[in-house]
Amino acid sequence: MSSPHIKSAAVAAAFAALDEGRTPERPVFREAVRVLLTALAERAPGRSVEVRVPPYGAVQCISGPRHTRGTPPNVVETDPVTWLEIATGRRGWAEVVAEGRVRVSGARADLSAHLPLHLGE
Repeated sequence: MSSPHIKSAAVAAAFAALDEGRTPERPVFREAVRVLLTALAERAPGRSVEVRVPPYGAVQCISGPRHTRGTPPNVVETDPVTWLEIATGRRGWAEVVAEGRVRVSGARADLSAHLPLHLGE
């Protein structure tokens, strides 16, 4: 199966820069993060988990009890590079959580069943 990042010029450009040891340009990085966050929200619709990738974006996803006020009980937060890596399968969920590169809180905050993102699922 192909991944959604293959269809995104921003994700391809972000990985090209990272693979060359450069930081992607801010607009490219932002778009790449948002494309993959949107794909996650489409794959796992709902409002019980908030996935944050500061400073570029956040989405709510995964079905279950809806959160409406204050700090959500189920939160996933990571940096842009780690998000691109786990969303596209370059790194595994368990690996980056164990390394502390992803912060999770709440019983529903395990995204491993939804990653990596693939088209047609």
